[in-house]
Amino acid sequence: MTVGWTTRRGVVAAALIVLAALLLAACGSSSATSAAPSSSPSPAVTSSSTPAASNSALPTTATSLTVITRSEAGAALGQTVKPPVLGHATVEGGLAAVFYGPNAPADANADVPVTDSVRVVLVTGPKALRYFDDYRSTVKAQAIAGLGDKAYWDGYASLSVLKGDEYLRVAVIGVKNVLGAEEKLAAAALPRM
Repeated sequence: MTVGWTTRRGVVAAALIVLAALLLAACGSSSATSAAPSSSPSPAVTSSSTPAASNSALPTTATSLTVITRSEAGAALGQTVKPPVLGHATVEGGLAAVFYGPNAPADANADVPVTDSVRVVLVTGPKALRYFDDYRSTVKAQAIAGLGDKAYWDGYASLSVLKGDEYLRVAVIGVKNVLGAEEKLAAAALPRM
């Protein structure tokens, strides 16, 4: 039996349609399993006992997200905290990592300090000393000995520490002994700076 040209062409066309359908299905399944975009503008990190973001492929330079661990932030508040989110550090002109405790407002804006939270800012490089000194000039700074090269508490909300060309500012909001909690966090952060 001889197969005609039009029959062969129909078989090839059908095979191409099936192949195309398979390729589209394969492409479609990969996008169906991808994560949906987050409604939160800030990345969250889930590590609880290591610095907030750790990966051997990443640079070892500390950041606002990595200089304090989630478990350290939780210990400062005396309770478990959520993974950090990024907010703006208005005083330092950078990013703040914000850890929220379970009693923080559900609609908290990471750019605005709220109770039951820990805010961490790390400025590195030539601007660190300028930001450290600029903020000190605007508050009733109380010198704190034993932390970094220089340290001061602003008298009500945050502890600032300068080590080399790195400036750490931490604020623990919603605990009775604010300065004590901030000193513990700064001491834990210093080896990472």
